[in-house]
Amino acid sequence: MTSHPRPAPFRAAVPPAAASLAPALALYLAILHPATLLPGNTGWLLGGTDNGLNALGLHAFLAQPNFALHVGLLNAPEGAPLFLFDANPLIALAAAPFAGLLPADLQFVGPFILLCFFLHCWFAQALLRPHAPSPLALWCGVALMALPTLFNRFLHGNLMAHWLILAALWLFVDARRAGRIGPWALLMAASALIHSYLFLMVAAIWASAMAERLFAAATRHDRARIVGGTALVTLLVAAIFLWLGLGGRYAVTGSYGAFAMPLDALWNPANPSFSTLLPATAQREGRGMEGFQYLGAGILLAIVAAIAIAWRTKPAARERAVRRRMLWLLPAMIVLTLVAISNFPDIAGHRLPRIGLPEAIGPLLDLVRASGRLFWPAAYALVFLLLLILYRLPARHAGPVLAVLLAVQAVDLSGMFAAIRATSAQASDQRRYPHTPDPRWNAAIASARDISFMPTDVSLRLVPFEEIAWRAVNLGVPVRTAYMARIPQATQLRLAAEEAAFARGELAPDRLYVLLDGVMPPPAARGRVTAIDGYRVILPRNGRGDARPDAISSSPR
Repeated sequence: MTSHPRPAPFRAAVPPAAASLAPALALYLAILHPATLLPGNTGWLLGGTDNGLNALGLHAFLAQPNFALHVGLLNAPEGAPLFLFDANPLIALAAAPFAGLLPADLQFVGPFILLCFFLHCWFAQALLRPHAPSPLALWCGVALMALPTLFNRFLHGNLMAHWLILAALWLFVDARRAGRIGPWALLMAASALIHSYLFLMVAAIWASAMAERLFAAATRHDRARIVGGTALVTLLVAAIFLWLGLGGRYAVTGSYGAFAMPLDALWNPANPSFSTLLPATAQREGRGMEGFQYLGAGILLAIVAAIAIAWRTKPAARERAVRRRMLWLLPAMIVLTLVAISNFPDIAGHRLPRIGLPEAIGPLLDLVRASGRLFWPAAYALVFLLLLILYRLPARHAGPVLAVLLAVQAVDLSGMFAAIRATSAQASDQRRYPHTPDPRWNAAIASARDISFMPTDVSLRLVPFEEIAWRAVNLGVPVRTAYMARIPQATQLRLAAEEAAFARGELAPDRLYVLLDGVMPPPAARGRVTAIDGYRVILPRNGRGDARPDAISSSPR
């Protein structure tokens, strides 16, 4: 084995923050139309995805901002915590003081995704810079650290905050940074306010860092400081989650394992359009999205190259120190990987033998029902270690080799980028209600005291729901249902009672009913029924305004 002399870290010609802007913008434009960055362009979001629910939940909150982070206009009359709408509490807190000054129709999803790409590039270069032998090797490595799983979350902007994982790794790999409680507290709080799954991933790295620092503590004072800091951070995040509403009573879905990571996920793109170089085998329903962990042909080729380089060269002292520290992550990564695979393992779309679990564990694991996501930290740690091995090459070789690997990765994922970008193409026309354009909706909504959808489960008809609910929020009219990450038990009981009352023909006179999935109006609705954009609606009677069918029907389209 040979060992190449390691040069001192190079001096950057451009500050890292400025240098991170260009790759962040390039990544954004590779998958999303530039019009998605326009603050008032909301129509591209309201297409039945988690991004639409994210935007709708924040929209409803900013219409009635409150310190409790509670949304009252959706799921009325009880409302629900903001986080249940897949909205972003961190953005809500930042925007709430200015809610009265902001335009009524505003979207933060596109700008937030761009911010996530910028922070992703910044923390990736911060991780790699001490080891990279040249600027070319550094920035090719940064690009390779943008894993396909990051782009795959384009339908849920909050989950594109993978920079939280990189930030946790950056804190972890340096012993001095790893022992600082303040940065960890900020990172843990930020992850809790962005998404609970990302919090679990960051928390696993933080717990590993605290265990390593406690083991390495030389004095009783150092140990007391680590224990005390750990307790304070734990209390902080517990308070945040109680504030967000995690302590409420929610219906158990019993779906843990349905969205797990297949055993072949690292090399199986699952979606044929997501890889141009490797074949895709369809995964069973629910696993091709949440369990998607495809690394890309460039990174898979990097694994082969890293094995060859590791066989022929010795690691430098700096790399050995990082590898020793990364061993402390191994227990947490194993646990996260096992939870990601779940007790319902699959491979190449085929079921494998199931593993029984004690009944008491089921409700706890229900909190991570989309468990396939939990492999993300292990994937980033793996790619980071691969790049450290590739950086053993001399500067004149490392840059070109990484550039070739990046080119292979880009060619392989070009189909994925094109498929994702096509989903945001409608942003170019900037229509606010592309699926329910009829202006009669405003008259019908304004005449009602509240709105009910039948059936009350709108999960399969999110497109009309999101657009109609957006209009309702603008008019201050409560919507009695919503699509939420968890269903409060009180809501479950109320909605069942409302569906039963509708079936009996017991209609609230001042309520607007929107009928979906072929639901027929009961005889009691005679004289109140009309159609708007192809949807039957039961107009309110004796509501807040004139909602006679002839009045609504005569409104201009």
